[in-house]
Order: sequence, then structure tokens, then C-alpha cells
Amino acid sequence: MGKRKEYTPEYKAKLVIEVLREETTLSEIAAREGINVKQPGNWKGEFLENAARAFSRSRDEKAAARQVQEMQEKEREYQAKVGQLTLEVDFLKGTAEKMLGDGWEAQLGCKR
Repeated sequence: MGKRKEYTPEYKAKLVIEVLREETTLSEIAAREGINVKQPGNWKGEFLENAARAFSRSRDEKAAARQVQEMQEKEREYQAKVGQLTLEVDFLKGTAEKMLGDGWEAQLGCKR
């Protein structure tokens, strides 16, 4: 028995919206896409059953989304700072090598 084909949520949503617009019939869509005629109907039912969730995000979900966004922004800030500090360290190492020559780490008691 072959492996079942999996469809992305985006693909399913696209077909369901097409069904809801009634531009083409379920059987036409199924024939065009090469899927079982029951599949778009099942996806439509699931879509309609869960449609209210699009408008009912709880305060907790909104707060969690906001917190995730804030953490991502902090991460971007930290990455920018690390990049800036890396450039500064590389610049200072290059300058020290030019001014003091090879072995400058030993002269200053630094480990590389």
C-alpha cells in the first residue's frame, strides 16, 4: 500500500475558498486536482467548523504573540550588538598586530 499524500494547509484553504465561491463544483475541482471527490467536501466542513477561531483569539494568545514578537526584537538587537562588538574586536586585533607586530598577544598577556 502506497504512502498517503499530504496536502499543505495553504493548498486546502485555496481549494475550500474556491468551493465556497461556487465558481466550480466539487467534482470539477477534484477531477482537476486529481483527488477524491469527497476530499474537498471534507476540507470545507473542517474549514467551516473552525472558522470562528479566526475571530476568537483570546487575550492570552494575543499576549503570547506580543511576547514572542518582543523576544524576537530583543534577539535582533542582541545579534546586532554581537555583530558590532565582533567588528570592534577584529579592528582592535588588527590594529594591535600592525602596531605591535606578531606575538602582540604574548606581549600584552592575552590568550587567543
